[in-house]
Amino acid sequence: MPKIGVLSDTHGVLPEAVKDFFAGCDEIWHAGDVGNLSVLEQLAGIASVRAVHGNIDGQDVRSVAHAHTFFTCGGKRVLIKHVGGRPGAYTPETREQINALRPDIFVCGHSHILLVQFNQKNNLLHINPGAAGSSGFHKMITMLRFQINDGNITNMEVWEKPRKALI
Repeated sequence: MPKIGVLSDTHGVLPEAVKDFFAGCDEIWHAGDVGNLSVLEQLAGIASVRAVHGNIDGQDVRSVAHAHTFFTCGGKRVLIKHVGGRPGAYTPETREQINALRPDIFVCGHSHILLVQFNQKNNLLHINPGAAGSSGFHKMITMLRFQINDGNITNMEVWEKPRKALI
């Protein structure tokens, strides 16, 4: 029964609450725009990290994080990439990857907008954790955590705080 923490768009800064919110997680999934290797190192001090690079990431992050990753966790096939779009409006590349890989969970970032939605057409759970960093246009800083229990996603929780309260 793995416990998963999910975040994106840190842009080099983690909220102080990340350590407490992700405490007890078995894995942390970062959906890109990491910002720097320090973010990944800090997350690795909490749990095992799976990360993809985003459009703002330099060679340091790109040297350790691919453009997408596909794996199985708790019996669920998971696809993570940074720029993916949203249900009904996926990028052409994302549509191809979803059709070829048939993930049960698709995680992306980039929009800075939290969205968790079951995509009936593709039979997958779409997760965009929003933005955990303080850089960008978003009003809320957000992160997610959940468990995969016997193939079911359970105990989904959102951490959110107004961005202006944290800067």
